[in-house]
Amino acid sequence: MRYSVLDLAPVPEGQTIAQSLSNSTELAQRAESWGYHRYWLAEHHNMPGIASAATAVLIGHIAAQTRSIRVGAGGIMLPNHAPYMVAEAFGTLASLHGDRIDLGLGRAPGTDMKTARALRRGMTHDHASGDSFPQDVIDLMGFLGADDPSRAVRAFPGQDTHVPVWLLGSSLYGAQLAAHLGLPYAFASHFAPAALEEALEIYRRQFQPSANLSAPHAMMAINVFAAESDEEGSRLRTTMQQAFARLRLGKPGKLPAPVDDITDHIPAPVLSGVNEALRMSATGSKDTVRAELSSILERYRPDEVIITGQIHDHAARLRSFEIAADILSSV
Repeated sequence: MRYSVLDLAPVPEGQTIAQSLSNSTELAQRAESWGYHRYWLAEHHNMPGIASAATAVLIGHIAAQTRSIRVGAGGIMLPNHAPYMVAEAFGTLASLHGDRIDLGLGRAPGTDMKTARALRRGMTHDHASGDSFPQDVIDLMGFLGADDPSRAVRAFPGQDTHVPVWLLGSSLYGAQLAAHLGLPYAFASHFAPAALEEALEIYRRQFQPSANLSAPHAMMAINVFAAESDEEGSRLRTTMQQAFARLRLGKPGKLPAPVDDITDHIPAPVLSGVNEALRMSATGSKDTVRAELSSILERYRPDEVIITGQIHDHAARLRSFEIAADILSSV
């Protein structure tokens, strides 16, 4: 099974954005050596703890610092952008780096509405609500597909690059659209697992073969916090629990340091909701993580998995991804 990395270029407390980007570059290079298939970066805005906002720019840098791993967006939040400009950006990336570039597309803005308006001035209600998303996806694929000289608007770079397009989702909507368009589908189960089972079932059942894909192909996201012991893995996980709680409380910040007892730092009702959102996780020693990953894979049977994990200490983050690769390489 192919296994990949989802990176938000986290900015830990006490570090700078420059350090964060250097950390992501090193993780990508190590991930390539550990057999990871893709290295995807996610678009978020107005968040002090996430440095992957200019996603296409960072993809270009990571691709230039690696040799063979696929590099892409997981994803570009299409309501924030004109499809034509996304096509030019990813057409440029494909022209520079060949068939190593992926384009995952999301329907959410990846931020608050004030920031969304700052991103896309003149935003219409359709763009704000995502109602134009299906047509935007179709338009974008046209700008990346076979060139047609009779068309009045063509993307250069873009045309004839055939950058693979994925649809991302955390609800049934994305599953239905991906099935209808015959596209590969990635589910954000690492923070919104509630609809995972039903979404995969709908996607597989309703899938219509296309020129891009002959059979359904689904990827699911899983958090991994792997360490030398169960106790250390659980401690590493407290960073993401704190970050997610702060986000839910409207107080996003840099990635917090881990704590010994999470119940001292997050009120019980909030922690319960956070743990439910993050339940698609494997946490602990290598043996524990292997057992938990095996259980998840046996239940949902994805075609691919993409691993993420917001870990404060860079060395511990590298080690967690190394342990996950060692496990997944033998699945």
